[in-house]
Amino acid sequence: MHDMAYIYKKTIGEKPYYYLRVSKRVNGKQVVKDVAYLGDSVHEVERRLQNLKEFQAEIRKSYRNIRKFIQSNHYAEKVKKIKRDSHMGKVLQEKVEAARLHFNDHFLKQDQNTIQDTYKHFLIDFAFNTTSIEGNTITLKEAERLLREDILPKNKTLREVYDLQNTERAFFWTVDKSPAFNESLILKIHDMLMDNIDKRKGYRSHDIRVFRSRFDPAPAKYVKTDVNILFKSLQRWKKVLSPFALAAVFHHKLEKIHPFADGNGRTGRILLNYLLMRSGYPPLIIQKKRRGDYLDVLAKADAADLKNIGADHYVDLVEYLANELIDSYWSNFNI
Repeated sequence: MHDMAYIYKKTIGEKPYYYLRVSKRVNGKQVVKDVAYLGDSVHEVERRLQNLKEFQAEIRKSYRNIRKFIQSNHYAEKVKKIKRDSHMGKVLQEKVEAARLHFNDHFLKQDQNTIQDTYKHFLIDFAFNTTSIEGNTITLKEAERLLREDILPKNKTLREVYDLQNTERAFFWTVDKSPAFNESLILKIHDMLMDNIDKRKGYRSHDIRVFRSRFDPAPAKYVKTDVNILFKSLQRWKKVLSPFALAAVFHHKLEKIHPFADGNGRTGRILLNYLLMRSGYPPLIIQKKRRGDYLDVLAKADAADLKNIGADHYVDLVEYLANELIDSYWSNFNI
């Protein structure tokens, strides 16, 4: 009996060819076989899949992954010529732009209730991951019950509960209010995230060391100055960086300044998503299971000073975030 089905794409030259592959267990081993040629375009793939009566059970079982493949490739084919991003590989850039195109041309044109429901589903996943990166021990299932049904998880601190609830409030506030992207926004988001968690709101008044970091945060007396320099630099960087790379660079620069006594990462990830959404991109999730990779690409960029935005420092971070966007987008917004 067949276990699952998926679509395999083979490229010869620049021409794609699509096949339906079926994976099944035979004598205790997993055997993979191409069972049908599906054509050389996503449109043809959809048509031929409907006529494959013999494998409908396997197709239905794997429908979500098949749909994800079809939609991502369909919109990749629709992406028009774009200016090459020096901070990202060509194929990866096209995949990011495919997600952006689907987000604007399909998702944002859905019924408002559908959009809000989808954002809520995304937010739960985002809140779980962004707080877990900082040590929150509430599980994804517990987070869903908390944020959907107000059911408090057992044996968890109120700080962890507020951590998730504050993240939800801050995310939807940025979506609903569309505030200006400026220094006041940084302070507002941090205040919201630290509500009932830490009274030390506003820029830190003392110098700090970040445990196991490879950089020295800005001295307290220079935090506000460095944040002002960062925002002034944004206007200049817009002329040379793609909107996606700009968001990635801003995220790192703010993390390196480390302007707050606590909540720097959580604030930075909310702001990263808001800057992406202001530029027409969907929000992304930096996954807790890849925390080590996330810290590594941030650390590689640490060699750049406050004004340096070179690709040699930032290509790894930009490509890491691009892959996180692609993964989280088609899993959450492919409705």
